[in-house]
Amino acid sequence: MSQKYLATAAFQSSSNEVKYSMFIGRWQPWHAGHRWLIDQRLNEGKKVLLAIRDVEPDERNPWSPFQVAMNLEEELSDLITEDKVRLIIIPDIESINIGRGVGYDVIEHVPPEEVREISATAVRNKMKEEGKL
Repeated sequence: MSQKYLATAAFQSSSNEVKYSMFIGRWQPWHAGHRWLIDQRLNEGKKVLLAIRDVEPDERNPWSPFQVAMNLEEELSDLITEDKVRLIIIPDIESINIGRGVGYDVIEHVPPEEVREISATAVRNKMKEEGKL
């Protein structure tokens, strides 16, 4: 597995609380590519925080953030029950910004070709064809 560290934590946080690997997305809908992504951290024994962007429903975002949270709760119920995954809704964002030595890493996970080809747009289109959306 190839990981590209864009920033490296210069020090450990003084927090004694459990820490999470955070992923920010629309998750519309949740698909195998998303699962591959969070599995990269779960397989290392890390906990995952899924941040759901609060975007207005439209053609690309057919579900409200609350509906997305409900979908994720259903898809990931076992991981949530095991306290391996948590969900939050956050305001929509324009960028992610960090300072120096902030106590956490920024990690890019580069998926294999078969995962990279998964498209939420294609998944939504198939759902429309099947009358599920």
